Amino acid sequence: MTENMTNNSADRRIKDRFPASCLRVQLRERGFFGRGKQPVTVTCLDMNRYGMAVLCPRPVDVGVRLFLDIEGKYISESRVGARVIACQPFQAGYRISLQFAYCLDKNAYSRAMDNALSRIEGFYNRYAS
Repeated sequence: MTENMTNNSADRRIKDRFPASCLRVQLRERGFFGRGKQPVTVTCLDMNRYGMAVLCPRPVDVGVRLFLDIEGKYISESRVGARVIACQPFQAGYRISLQFAYCLDKNAYSRAMDNALSRIEGFYNRYAS
């Protein structure tokens, strides 16, 4: 049985994250005037409906806004907005902690995105159990 990540008093997470390494994720930094930079394929470490941790081959500055394309079995979400919360050296790259944009600001809230990410979270919650 795979154990989900647990919360501790120093952890800012609202909810536990679940391992989701089989998700395929492409990360694109938002560019000026809507022009995005080249996408980078990253490895998803864990996720929940509020955020995700990924292993990236290069660092990304804290605060940078991104778009994610997420693919998996029965899962396909494009242009999921996110913001970099932390970036630190990890294994052969950088561990980047992301918070999904729809929950950063109530004006940006999207019920459709909340539902889509909740479905993905539910799938990996059951998978981790």
